[in-house]
Amino acid sequence: MSAKSPLAVPFPAMPAIAGVTPRIARAHYKEWDRCDLTFVELTEGTTVAGVTTRNVCCSTEVELCRENVKGGRARALVVNAGNSNAFTGFRGREAVDAITSQVAAHLGCPHSEVFVSSTGVIGVPLPKDKAQAGLHAVFNAEPCSWEDATNTIGTTDTFAKGAVASAMVDGKRVELVGIIKGSGMIAPDMATMLGYIFTDAAIEPAFLQQLLSEANRKTFNCITVDSDTSTSDTILAFATGKAENAPLHSFDDAGADAFAAALHDVCRQLAHLVVRDGEGAQKFIEIEVTGAVSDDSAHRIGLAIANSPLVKTAIAGEDANWGRVVMAVGKAGEPADRDKLAIRFADKWVAQAGLAADSYDEAPVAEHLKGQEIRIGVDIGLGSGTATIWTCDLTHGYISINADYRS
Repeated sequence: MSAKSPLAVPFPAMPAIAGVTPRIARAHYKEWDRCDLTFVELTEGTTVAGVTTRNVCCSTEVELCRENVKGGRARALVVNAGNSNAFTGFRGREAVDAITSQVAAHLGCPHSEVFVSSTGVIGVPLPKDKAQAGLHAVFNAEPCSWEDATNTIGTTDTFAKGAVASAMVDGKRVELVGIIKGSGMIAPDMATMLGYIFTDAAIEPAFLQQLLSEANRKTFNCITVDSDTSTSDTILAFATGKAENAPLHSFDDAGADAFAAALHDVCRQLAHLVVRDGEGAQKFIEIEVTGAVSDDSAHRIGLAIANSPLVKTAIAGEDANWGRVVMAVGKAGEPADRDKLAIRFADKWVAQAGLAADSYDEAPVAEHLKGQEIRIGVDIGLGSGTATIWTCDLTHGYISINADYRS
């Protein structure tokens, strides 16, 4: 890993999830001294839901994931790090088919219950022989910790990212854990972001899909590091049913609300961790938009601000240049009225009614920008639409990492 992000947080204590067994091995996808293949075995009857990238140049892994999710059942997850296997034509498909066949034969399960993800350089076929050798090794490996599994799925990540939550469902405590990788090429529309959530709750696949899609809309689709949407983005949720609660089918079931809240919490934690590890990031930025004509409009305005290189570099330079926020609102293509617009940094209003606030004092704003947690508020003044977007600053570190990515 590179030098740890200054915004890193410690990896949490995460419980084992009944019916889930993670293992890792070294497939030698790159010349690095680390494991790069993760295999997670799931108990029979595990249900699955997923969301994937909207990038039309997606990988074979993403295409097959979309198909397999429709079946609603999973027995295994394989994650390859160091090679995205995207834009590799029939050779990429051959590699995934070989992985799927090997795992299905090992577990005695249908091919449709094997999920594969790959992350890394685009345009280089995944070496089939290395994948098969790595799988042979991982089948015989000892179970590993969640932190080891998380480190293994990473590429340019600088710290392991995990989240945990629990809920009471049908009188039983259910556990949820999540791991994720992602640092650059991160933007909404589902980000080289790969995330996996595991729970021992019993939940029907259609309802799990409903809950994951809603949680994704309010968390992963509200983050951006660099406005670039990866070819490989995937978030999968697996539910083993080992908690033995009455299976959840809808919000009418006991504990459904609590489970939904716990799932949202895990997704939010993971989304924030990805931003905190944004390539070269020094500051975590929260942008709250209110007063838009709709929530969707607020969301698009928030993204325009978060993706603006001028806004991000101003924050990196600790420059209270709120005019750049005005610019970003104006270019968003959403309804806005210059003379109703108001902007704040933290709790200090810097502009109101279309001009600098009468009470504006740059000193406390400049002091806020020296910190690592930056809050920007924008009130459009036209309606009740709201959105919150999370991003990071743009530094020389981002350029260095990406200029040297393939070397």
